[in-house]
Amino acid sequence: MSNSYEPKRIGVIGAGPVGCVVAAHLANGGYEVVLCDIVDALLAPARDPGIKVSGAAELTAKVAETITSVDDFAENVPDLIFVTSKATALPLIASAIQNFHKPGLYVVSWQNGIDTERVLAEYLGSEWVMRAIVNFGVGLPEPGHVHMGFHHPPHWIQELDEAGYEAADKVCEVLTKSGLETRHADRLIDKVWQKTILNGALSSVCAVTGKTMSGALEDPFLYEQIENLVKEGIAIARANEIALGWDYFRWAMNYLKSAGDHKPSMLVDIENKRMTEIEYINGQVVLYAKMAGVPSPYNSMIRAMVKALEP
Repeated sequence: MSNSYEPKRIGVIGAGPVGCVVAAHLANGGYEVVLCDIVDALLAPARDPGIKVSGAAELTAKVAETITSVDDFAENVPDLIFVTSKATALPLIASAIQNFHKPGLYVVSWQNGIDTERVLAEYLGSEWVMRAIVNFGVGLPEPGHVHMGFHHPPHWIQELDEAGYEAADKVCEVLTKSGLETRHADRLIDKVWQKTILNGALSSVCAVTGKTMSGALEDPFLYEQIENLVKEGIAIARANEIALGWDYFRWAMNYLKSAGDHKPSMLVDIENKRMTEIEYINGQVVLYAKMAGVPSPYNSMIRAMVKALEP
């Protein structure tokens, strides 16, 4: 794909907090945004009065169109799609996109966990898939209203296949122009693991205990287990030649200490009797441990405990 790639019509799958932030910023940046979610109640405010973002960013923007099925994209295929839904829905979403996908349509996995982009690539081909990592914390107080607790740009994107390099550059431009500063990474896998280890250490503990992020960190017994999960994640990453940085443990613990008094999405899923993303987070850490022949007792245990709480 040459540098003539100019996405104008952009689809966003998932009207949760991440999807709403992406959709609102892109719409505010002048792009034709189509927001998709199976729950129409989440979509109605996006049409009118518009998605409201508060906190670390302040804006309100209306999307051009909303749809309740990924299949509806086929009527007017976008130039670019961001998948921001829960990773648990990825196989169904990828299968639906496959039905209308055509050369030139890039799909970006903007989700938690390890190897989400590989699920998309199985259906669409690696040359049309990208992976993104976000550096903001968001919640959805009510449909169409996103509270951004923190925003620490830049965000990062990388193509899976070198043929998509120039297109990834263009996607970075689109997001940056829209107020989400994004850079082109050359080893995004390292950043994926850096973030996943954090999520796997804190979100999973909150899901099991029912505590907020700061609440879990303030408990000395839980803090010790969070430390153990981080250390184990580091060992597994290094066994798989993932470059976290020599001072990652100290950085990670300091980063976690800045977590606010809010519930991570994994805990919210458990409270609402929904499936969680545990398999794409701690579950993948356990899988990579097995591939490298190293132990993963802490991640294996917390994964089993979260799975036991799922419906």
